[in-house]
Amino acid sequence: MGRPPSPPPPALLLPLLLLLPLGAGEPLPTESRLTNSCLQARRKCQADPTCKAAYHHLDSCTSSVSTPLPPEEPAVPANCLEAAQQLRNSSLKGCTCHRRMKNQATCLDIYWTIHRARSLDWDLCLKFAMLCTLNAKCDRLRKAYGEACSGPRCQRQVCLGQLLTFFEKAAEWHAQGMLLCPCAPGDRRCGERRRNTIAPRCALPPAAPSCLELRRLCLADALCRSRLVDFQTHCHPRDILGTCATEQSRCLRAYLGLIGTIMTPNFVSNVNASVALSCTCQGSGNLQEECEQLEGFFSRNPCLTEAIAAKMHFHSQLFSKDPADSTFSVMEHQNTNPALRSLAWVPSRFSCTLTLILLLSFW
Repeated sequence: MGRPPSPPPPALLLPLLLLLPLGAGEPLPTESRLTNSCLQARRKCQADPTCKAAYHHLDSCTSSVSTPLPPEEPAVPANCLEAAQQLRNSSLKGCTCHRRMKNQATCLDIYWTIHRARSLDWDLCLKFAMLCTLNAKCDRLRKAYGEACSGPRCQRQVCLGQLLTFFEKAAEWHAQGMLLCPCAPGDRRCGERRRNTIAPRCALPPAAPSCLELRRLCLADALCRSRLVDFQTHCHPRDILGTCATEQSRCLRAYLGLIGTIMTPNFVSNVNASVALSCTCQGSGNLQEECEQLEGFFSRNPCLTEAIAAKMHFHSQLFSKDPADSTFSVMEHQNTNPALRSLAWVPSRFSCTLTLILLLSFW
């Protein structure tokens, strides 16, 4: 049987994720009985000079990032992504292993070289950021606001403009995934990464202005005014239970629509998912109650809170998979619908739904 397989190293380089068909209680399979085993696939790859070189390079890429993660997400080297791209249509794509197969350890070494996305050492906010990085359009838009919002002398209006563009033009599953990614309780690094999604040091005012003044400036701008009305319409609690006046999805779209305007909200800390405007009601005088109502529409809005919680739960389910329970097959990209038609999945005995939806955006 050989040595037991070691757990996958904490590297995430590829958006390909094919869960292993690890059935129990079945006869010991031979390599010839497996459909496209990774052992067979590597032999075919080694017979092709281009494939062989790409595999060797990718192997060196994945082994070089086994050190602990820094606070900032690591950039995937372009040559590593190029190697991954070259292997996407090779014999290695879709290769499988079996728990009780011969030469299992060697097969799994090959498998995890190709499918590093299975690593559980990366928090979900980092995974969603990587999903964006591996999508050309999302990566381009994200880099644009990253450049505009970085540096000690960043211009806030330019930064806000690029943020607005990102959340308008990036695919919704990318934008919502990056901003509304769930973090484990106590995972401050994940929470910090989530708060920093909108580059608050540049996008938000250095000193909290009056919430009423913030609203006045927003109402003087046609786009901000329309976005604020949209938010107040679709995130309005209909009852004391916090039921939204419209669907939760419309509330979230309206909320994200405010990002990049002067009324840009954000998470208030690294330890929870509470959101608020970057403003204060101190010194509001006779308008104190009105100001608190405005501020509370963000920080104490049960409709918005429930909508965010539901989306975060959905996002966590996308990555809550057990390789012993399900088998998924990722098919070739079909240009007809990049959001829904590039995935064909086949569950085994225990179905695990909605697991790989975010992977669709790569193909």
